[in-house]
Amino acid sequence: MSSFGSKLLYIRPMIDLFRRLAGRTGDERPAQADERTALAALLVEAAHADGSYEAEESARIARVLATRYDLSAAEAAALRAAGEAVQAEALDLVQFTRVVKKAVPHEERVRVIEAVWEVIYADGVREMHESALIRLLCGLLHIADRDAGLARQRVAARLGIE
Repeated sequence: MSSFGSKLLYIRPMIDLFRRLAGRTGDERPAQADERTALAALLVEAAHADGSYEAEESARIARVLATRYDLSAAEAAALRAAGEAVQAEALDLVQFTRVVKKAVPHEERVRVIEAVWEVIYADGVREMHESALIRLLCGLLHIADRDAGLARQRVAARLGIE
């Protein structure tokens, strides 16, 4: 047996143990998100960025989704719940930003960043973890810093935040 093969004999049981501890067998495939669910998941991630997920943030996510996709309150709440579910299972944000990049033309992705800013400002405060998340999302969505800054200013002005 090769050196690699013998190492694999020891590593495989550890991987299986971690999967069992995480409640996964390895047979499951992560749920694939469509563009709407991917955006909802990014908004939920933004709401969690400061360490708490408040009712106002949840309500803001539903309003943003309702406005963006012309949904009823019930439809927006269901989409938010779907976003919460896939965000809770996600290992990273790349799967969501990849879907958004594919579905949303580059010129319109700044509106995605504006939606994230709206959720961040739901509590009226911008914290460093939220700013870091915006920088990460801008990089993944290929949004220039200047465009992200202007998006933040537009949202702050719209919400009356200085």
